[in-house]
Amino acid sequence: MNSTARNIGLILRRELSACFATPLAWVFLLVYLLLSNLFTFYLGGFFSRGQADLAAFFGWQPWLMLFLVPAMSMRLWSEERRSGSIELLLTQPVTLTQAVCGKFLAAWVFIALALVLTFPLWLTVNWLGHPDNGAILAAYAGCLLLAAALLALGSLASALTRSPVVAFIVAAAGSFVLLMAGYPLVLDAVRGWAPQAVVDAISSLGLLSHFDGLARGVLDVRDLLYFSLLTAWFLLATVATLDSHKAE
Repeated sequence: MNSTARNIGLILRRELSACFATPLAWVFLLVYLLLSNLFTFYLGGFFSRGQADLAAFFGWQPWLMLFLVPAMSMRLWSEERRSGSIELLLTQPVTLTQAVCGKFLAAWVFIALALVLTFPLWLTVNWLGHPDNGAILAAYAGCLLLAAALLALGSLASALTRSPVVAFIVAAAGSFVLLMAGYPLVLDAVRGWAPQAVVDAISSLGLLSHFDGLARGVLDVRDLLYFSLLTAWFLLATVATLDSHKAE
């Protein structure tokens, strides 16, 4: 294992250990699982739909993550900056890029664990009928990609401020804008004054338009590239932001 992977792994393990050392992680998991089941069975009309699938579950995931992912990411860097421990972290033989990647991956693994804990829903639909398990697996992958993009945005928001509350608000607002960018209501409003090229550009940036295909089990290369590039861009912006603060 090279030094880069080893350093990222060390940061990842440190962050996960610190996360589970507090009750906040368990509260997050409990709230996520309760809301997922509430939205799936009650608001999503799971039983009234009469279909053995998880469309109701995946349909609500972007809106759950709109608040829960910023709550997870808001302390990634704001606490480090406020307490001054970021200077201590960077005195270790770890580069800023490695630290950003390690912290991001730790939070992403935690969110992946939250998704894994929803497996009883998957078992339920298989008990009730014969769903397309390949499509369900692809939809779970879509949730992970969506979470990665929102988490990278949250990492950038956390790097911009010393206040976790401000980081949460900025991340949630930015996530909402990205989710709504491709929504027909927004596009119709823009179409009234902007040229078609601008409308198409805004539509291509919408998280929902790219997530919907994945939620239906369709793995489109364009959607995979979109989430990968968006995540990478926000992480690079996080590194640049922290580097500028370090130079102050």
